[in-house]
Amino acid sequence: MQRSASRDEDFTAFVLARSARLVHLARMLCGDAGLAEDLVQTALEKAYLRWDRIELGDPFAYVRQAVVNQHLSWIRRRPWRERPSGSTSELDEQFSSSLRGRTAADPSTGVERRLAITEALATLTRRERAVVVLRYVEDLTETQTAATLGVALGTVKSTNARALQKLRSAPELSDSYAGEQS
Repeated sequence: MQRSASRDEDFTAFVLARSARLVHLARMLCGDAGLAEDLVQTALEKAYLRWDRIELGDPFAYVRQAVVNQHLSWIRRRPWRERPSGSTSELDEQFSSSLRGRTAADPSTGVERRLAITEALATLTRRERAVVVLRYVEDLTETQTAATLGVALGTVKSTNARALQKLRSAPELSDSYAGEQS
């Protein structure tokens, strides 16, 4: 009984420390806050069942992999799931256009940028989006990204190149960063 209490405490500490980052990763992967929380919840449920084995290694890497796998699994089943009937693009456009005249010091500029990035990421295929998120949000190497997705290194490189080309030409991002120099 003592070991079970310690296991629960260790798992709870892990969830409290890492769940926000996992939800952020999932949201970047799927673009939907509610679905992101569901993906993380499912991954954490699976991790809890194996916690005695995975806590000795790198539990964050294990759960991150589970989130990515859950996302890819959800994408494969998506035609059979509920789909939204409307689009939020009109609301997003109204919101973005209302923010265009604001100064760079305005804190809402960050909101506009996040909306533009989310909209641009939505134009990518599931593999392109997963590669970009793992490479640039999770800061994984190409080799680590390939291992996480279970694809060849060359696939990661070519997919990343295609995705970056799409993102560079995305009007959502060029409008969002108009007038800025990097």
